[in-house]
Amino acid sequence: MLTKTCPKLPMRNKMITKNFYLNQLGFRPSATDYEGYLMITKDEIEIHFFEFRDLDSKENYGQVYIRTNDIDQEFNEAKSKGINYTKLETKPWGQKEFSILDPDNNLLTFGQSA
Repeated sequence: MLTKTCPKLPMRNKMITKNFYLNQLGFRPSATDYEGYLMITKDEIEIHFFEFRDLDSKENYGQVYIRTNDIDQEFNEAKSKGINYTKLETKPWGQKEFSILDPDNNLLTFGQSA
């Protein structure tokens, strides 16, 4: 289960971002919808996106750290969906982590206490 966080990240194209998070990562759309703005949820977290059509994804440094109680499940889900991910490893700071990049190069790092 993912735990609470509510970051705000840039997106170039709402439909591409929505498709990635809903179909690849298992998020759900928020009950409300605004032009140029996207809110998605999964378990206890919510991520907000603002439209930035001129975003150069090669220069985007958006990132979020998502804590989970089941890192192995999140990692296996990413693997099963064919998402580009880093290896799952225990870091020197005592967290078991892996990361993925979304279509706009936002870095999502999933972590759990080792």
